[in-house]
Amino acid sequence: MKGNQKDPSGVSMIRPAGKLMIWLILFISVTYIIYTLKIVATSRPCQDLTSETILLQRPEKKATVEAISPEHQATDLNHVVFGIAASSKLWKQRKEYIKIWFKPKKMRGYVWLDKDVKDAGDQENLPPIRISGDTSSFPYTNKKGSRSAIRLSRIISETLKHLDSDSDSSRKKSVRWFVMGDDDTVFVTDNLIRVLRKYDHEQMYYIGSLSESHLQNIFFSYGMAYGGGGFAISYPLAVALSKIQDRCIRRYPALYGSDDRIQACMAELGVPLTKEQGFHQYDVHGNLFGLLAAHPVTPFVSMHHLDVVEPIFPNMTRLRSIKKLTTPMQLDSAALLQQSICYDKYKSWTVSVSWGYAVQVFRGSFSPREMEMPSRTFLNWYKRADYTAYAFNTRPVSRNSCQKPFVFYMSGAKFDKQLNTTVSLYTRHRVPHPACRWEMTNPEEINTIVVYKKPDPHLWDRSPRRNCCRVLQTKRNNTLWINVGVCRAGEVTEVK
Repeated sequence: MKGNQKDPSGVSMIRPAGKLMIWLILFISVTYIIYTLKIVATSRPCQDLTSETILLQRPEKKATVEAISPEHQATDLNHVVFGIAASSKLWKQRKEYIKIWFKPKKMRGYVWLDKDVKDAGDQENLPPIRISGDTSSFPYTNKKGSRSAIRLSRIISETLKHLDSDSDSSRKKSVRWFVMGDDDTVFVTDNLIRVLRKYDHEQMYYIGSLSESHLQNIFFSYGMAYGGGGFAISYPLAVALSKIQDRCIRRYPALYGSDDRIQACMAELGVPLTKEQGFHQYDVHGNLFGLLAAHPVTPFVSMHHLDVVEPIFPNMTRLRSIKKLTTPMQLDSAALLQQSICYDKYKSWTVSVSWGYAVQVFRGSFSPREMEMPSRTFLNWYKRADYTAYAFNTRPVSRNSCQKPFVFYMSGAKFDKQLNTTVSLYTRHRVPHPACRWEMTNPEEINTIVVYKKPDPHLWDRSPRRNCCRVLQTKRNNTLWINVGVCRAGEVTEVK
């Protein structure tokens, strides 16, 4: 009996170890079964891996450039509609200015006249002509003005209504901006687009600039865009304006013109003027040289009153001189009329380049602060030489005979494919210069200036800054060579 008995302590040690092993084996088995079932459930049927099936099974490459929906595309000329204010009396000569900049196949717009004109034979090169609606029911009490101001103030609203009647809804949906101008306004459309791209077209914007005349701005408003220089209205603002404009202009019968009527309605809508200096009214008389040779650091968008001022190039008609400016405009529109200032330290000269227009060479050293101010080559709107009459800083034309600038006007420009740069030539304007006793090299020995500049279409995508210029030293005494471009790291225009 004693021999068949088991040790109680042995039983207590063997049984728990056996149970632990059984549970471990069950856990591993269940895990394996679940993992196997998951693989079987997600597996695909076997295929015959022929060359055709291998090609079909290759992973598709994702497109590197995703399609952009029309509403998210960058603003272009397709999104702009021009409304051009014109008069039947001046249409014959003024339409030539429109032909310079308006391209019917690339742009949309309408010329709004007071009545039909007969000489419309070259209409294929111009925007379609529309006749403004009857405004005889609107009150007008200003004794110094003209009732035509009411007609002109309604051009944006009438253009919008004309688009509403267009059967092609896609054309209407693509409109983002309405741009107003006169028949003697010339636009640089590439720069216009560069300016408009800065703003959200889905918001209410009223974009333009002031008059050059301080008195004009006081008389009308420092918050008003001048239509001759052009202004832009976003589509939502145009819609809002069209709903109230007829009621609005009835409340202001005593106002003088069309621009102040539009600004009055903008004030009722609560939309202020967003100022862009590149729109130019040019409320001046005489020679625009001082203004064009020292353009502010902003895209050159427009110019106006071309029949009032002198031709911008000497010995040319007004029309030919504007056409001449289109040559550099096509090569590098972003840089047109942009000023660069540099010094020839060996000859003690100051050089100012207005790219695509003119180069000035001065004896001695002028600071950049002086050079960036327009010289008073023009008179104010009231034909007076009054420097206090301008809405910006100017500098007097020097009376010192040695400081009279030598002016070189652009005579030609081209693009050099080998150098990947523009090459523009400037020829000295030969006018008598007074004698100078300063002991330094006479700029009169220079006949031609050659300016090299690489096109920079993204100039205005960066923060505003003048380009830098460098005088290149050569052995040819009658030619000055200059390089213009983005300022290098640490490069500063210092008086030398």
